Amino acid sequence: MNRNIIRFGVIGCGLMGKEFASAAARWCHLQGVNFEPRIIAVCDTNVEAVKWFERHVPSVLKSTSNYRELLEDPEIDAIYCAVPHNLHADIYIDIIRSGKHLLGEKPFGIDREANSRIMKELENNPDVIVRCSSEFPFYPGAFQLGQWIRENKFGKIIEVEAGFWHSSDLNPNKEINWKRQIKTNGEYGCMGDLGLHVLHLPLRFGWKPKNVRSLLSKVIKERPDRNGIMQSCETWDNAILACEVYTDKQEFPMVLSMKRIAPGHANTWYIKVNGTEFSAEFSTNNPKKLSYLPYTPGSEQAWHVVDVPNQSAYPTITGNIFEFGFSDSILQMWASFCDEIVNGTANLPLQCATPFEAEVTHEIFTAALASNRTGNTVSISRSESIAKTV
Repeated sequence: MNRNIIRFGVIGCGLMGKEFASAAARWCHLQGVNFEPRIIAVCDTNVEAVKWFERHVPSVLKSTSNYRELLEDPEIDAIYCAVPHNLHADIYIDIIRSGKHLLGEKPFGIDREANSRIMKELENNPDVIVRCSSEFPFYPGAFQLGQWIRENKFGKIIEVEAGFWHSSDLNPNKEINWKRQIKTNGEYGCMGDLGLHVLHLPLRFGWKPKNVRSLLSKVIKERPDRNGIMQSCETWDNAILACEVYTDKQEFPMVLSMKRIAPGHANTWYIKVNGTEFSAEFSTNNPKKLSYLPYTPGSEQAWHVVDVPNQSAYPTITGNIFEFGFSDSILQMWASFCDEIVNGTANLPLQCATPFEAEVTHEIFTAALASNRTGNTVSISRSESIAKTV
């Protein structure tokens, strides 16, 4: 099969930039696709990060510390951008204005004002495809749970829980970084860093909260800098958001949990949906396990546990019996983004997180900050943007 080559530039050559390079190198892992990314240019102010790409990615033809050189290059079709939150608005706007497609990192702006600037630029450039990185819904268990929701198997929704937990920040001696500073990370703290991952599927199903009552925690208030001098940690470590969801057909509570300090959890993403006719839950903590409970009135209430086959949105050469992991979900997400660039949305098995979904997270997190300040439940407007996500 002939493949359409999408020529990419990478702005931000850190951890996730390297994950993209790894996914592009594994493209032969996918079966039956007519598209392929090729990284031809990279940009970072960190010289060593750029050198890694020059050593390991043979397709790279250009490297620079000035991202505008990538935007001015007519040979580049699309950009992956992974930079601190305070840089999102200016760089994302420049990318969109240049006419290049963009896969950017969450939260799509350091705050609601910055996000609004990005969204306005999108309105002015409707032909540019812009999506947000969020790979966990591509895990086979999460993908299957999403299929069940689309099939309306759950009946009346009783409640929903979703979360994303880390544990590495439990170490008080971990060196402070930009995510602990409001000027670079923003006031959202862990919500801006983890929250779109948590809300990707709920918003995709139209489950936008009507209100939120938040509990935000600063667990470790000081950390050493590179010189061992203690510095204040300004951002929230953990967040629990209790929400009410009202749709055209039903209403139910939804609890969202975002934690940088969750003892024992290296990288746990989960979603639980309980309904009157069907319930299901999935967690990356045990990525082959998918639990579900079908129910008819008067029947036994028994949870079923299945070892999930290695089957996600896009077929791969991997046998069904083998385990699926984080790098596989990254590959699947990139396949969806490239598929949309080449083939449009008509036959997408699962669309990447959209800027409109990111916009709604800004509404939710801004309300959560207000709730934490006042101790009150804060209402969230029913914006039109949510209609564009389903």
